Amino acid sequence: MNTNWSGRLTLIVIVAITAIGFFFWLFVLFSLWLFLRSVGISVNFWAMTEALSTAVAAAAVLGAGFVAYRELTEVASSRYMEVADRLFNELNSPENIEARRWIFQDLPNDPQEGIGSLKPEGQAYVKQTLNSLDRIAFLTQAGWIPEEMVMPWMNPMIVKAWIKLEPYVDYESRRRNEPDYYKHARRLAERCLSWRAKNLPDAKITWIDDAL
Repeated sequence: MNTNWSGRLTLIVIVAITAIGFFFWLFVLFSLWLFLRSVGISVNFWAMTEALSTAVAAAAVLGAGFVAYRELTEVASSRYMEVADRLFNELNSPENIEARRWIFQDLPNDPQEGIGSLKPEGQAYVKQTLNSLDRIAFLTQAGWIPEEMVMPWMNPMIVKAWIKLEPYVDYESRRRNEPDYYKHARRLAERCLSWRAKNLPDAKITWIDDAL
């Protein structure tokens, strides 16, 4: 009962505001028409009403369009910030930092030799990092967030991890006969490498043992 009454009350308020606005607009136009007549300007009231109402309606449409554009821009910015925050948390979680550090320092370069000698801890680090890259690839798919917002701080972590992991992904892809093995992580890395080559052509990855 309360819900129905609330809906009816809302409808009544909308109708009342519309009616008041309509009669107020007619009053303004009639006052203007009287003023023009008092200064000696002869104007047809209904023609003037039609012309001014059309102009006001056009202005209202333009104004509403501008407001809608601003709202859409704010919604997009809010979405971009949310995605960027999720990316930052994903890449900089203590677990992922620890996994990447192990890969940088301890993962053998030769996958054929390395896979056979991987301990469960190392295998878990490799899988965790690859799964993290897959998640980042999902969060940065086309249209979700502009690359220029995230690439400058995101690409070094991804490129460094991929340089170490690409031979393993290639080896496992061939061994399993699965050409789509971690294909999203691969595409993400290729995008990062392309961006880096274009924007940081002189930058080189340097491996140091006592890095922070």
